[in-house]
Amino acid sequence: MKKTNISHYLFVFSITLLLMMFIPFGFAKSPGKATKMMVKKASSANYSLYTEFNLCDYGLSFKAFNYALNGFYELQAEGFFQNNRMLTIIDFSKPATEKRLFVLDLISSKILFNTLVAHGQQSGALFAKYFSNIPSSLKSSIGFFETAQTYIGKHGYSLKLNGLEQGINDQVNKRAIVIHGADYVSESYIKRNGLIGRSWGCPAVPSSLSKPIIDKIKDGSCLFIYAEDLDYWKKSKLKLS
Repeated sequence: MKKTNISHYLFVFSITLLLMMFIPFGFAKSPGKATKMMVKKASSANYSLYTEFNLCDYGLSFKAFNYALNGFYELQAEGFFQNNRMLTIIDFSKPATEKRLFVLDLISSKILFNTLVAHGQQSGALFAKYFSNIPSSLKSSIGFFETAQTYIGKHGYSLKLNGLEQGINDQVNKRAIVIHGADYVSESYIKRNGLIGRSWGCPAVPSSLSKPIIDKIKDGSCLFIYAEDLDYWKKSKLKLS
């Protein structure tokens, strides 16, 4: 009887040791689940902010806002955006006749500006469909940018941009892509011509709003230009979703 009990205990002890060896491997899968939970929580927090801004009523999709906020946080962690209060989103999935530029104050959760914005002549007519990083292409660039310093140029008071995504928009300085005011970006121009005018690739805004917009977002804030462009989503290295 004693031998049987000892054998039994040894058997149970062996099984316990084996289970202890395999349990850690089972736990090795948990970080993936934890990451998914973190992503869900992040998306949930982003959606709460989206509803707080009431952006649905202004026509900005949660998809565009979510991508913008995720990229903002990721690039901010890399040391960008000294002016981290402002987030500007341009939604090129919307037609040029709609107000598709949004300047958001992330501290007060207020929409400071929602207005018209132009795209490049070779990007399309009513909708911006074609994008480029090549000088003289006359096309818009998309993705994440950091605003830089202001200057007075041929379009008056203007704002320089730095493209933050290599191979996607990092040639904006060579291309002289800036934010500036333009008379062809207005409701009256739409009434006369059916849509606003197009730039040489610059995200031009109404002349009456160019200075107040530029003064709010200058010196290191985030600009995200969104488009439903498969090529961008393949090339971008940012974890936007």
